[in-house]
Amino acid sequence: MKPRWIRWLDEKLEHKASVLYVSFGSQPDVSHEQLEEIAFGLEESSVSFLWVITKENWDLPEGFEERVKSKGIVVREWVDQKEILMHESVRGFLNHCGWNSVLESVCAGVPILVWPLAADHHLAAKLVVEEIRVGLRVETSDGSVRGFVRREGLKKTVMELMEGEKGKEAMKKVSELACMAKKAVEESGSSWSNLESLLQEMCVTEGEGKI
Repeated sequence: MKPRWIRWLDEKLEHKASVLYVSFGSQPDVSHEQLEEIAFGLEESSVSFLWVITKENWDLPEGFEERVKSKGIVVREWVDQKEILMHESVRGFLNHCGWNSVLESVCAGVPILVWPLAADHHLAAKLVVEEIRVGLRVETSDGSVRGFVRREGLKKTVMELMEGEKGKEAMKKVSELACMAKKAVEESGSSWSNLESLLQEMCVTEGEGKI
């Protein structure tokens, strides 16, 4: 049987609803005040969402899940992220911009709403938004890249990603890159050829006794 969140996505697809996938990985350090703003921002948007929470101490506002049950689902267990991103109903990804998540999102053809939190996230976010242009950045209250995100700013950028012109542009670009990525791993594709060349070189080097 399919996991309940995949069945939920299937239902959204039947109703032609576009879903925002929300996940900040397993390591983020987010304050309770910031968590509440995320919840209320999602609630006040008109967007359907699937929010995966892996932190045991993250408590959502009282009554939140009941109020959003017609458009949102909260999952507190391990999920196959790639399977979710590849689902046809998923049209956006709100994420901390960890590199694995970026790669999975681009390969799935899903634009990203970046919210860098730590480490190399900020460099990855800059690449996503400014260089390859497959996503947008959340709006902070003070305009800085590390500022607090209020519900109004989150609602605004979520809706822009899912329904606005900038979101459509990001979708077009990420779809192009997803097509390129698919071709790269096909037999005779660039990734396939590079791996084959590496293996051949290693075999030659080993035969010469160099490794």
